[in-house]
Amino acid sequence: MFIDPVSAMRLTFEATRIGIDSQFVIGMRVAGMMGFWATEPAEITRMIAEKPRAAQQAFQAATRAAIRGESPDKVLSAGMKPIGKRASHNVNRLKKRGPALP
Repeated sequence: MFIDPVSAMRLTFEATRIGIDSQFVIGMRVAGMMGFWATEPAEITRMIAEKPRAAQQAFQAATRAAIRGESPDKVLSAGMKPIGKRASHNVNRLKKRGPALP
């Protein structure tokens, strides 16, 4: 099956955005653990608890796309969408809390 170059670039940009958002989330969470970022006490638990659910949603979305007979690039994109939404939501949520000021 042929994947056109535009779809390949779209997948690359989507994966890059997820990677950048994830790095921001990791940075803010680590800063929160060190007391430099205002995070909730339950952030560490949330960080661990959200992974299985995000993986399950990604797997289900990719499986549904594959069952519909979508092209491989659309299957990959469908699988990345739930993870991207979660990462983006976490960035926005943690960004609003801001630095922990004395």
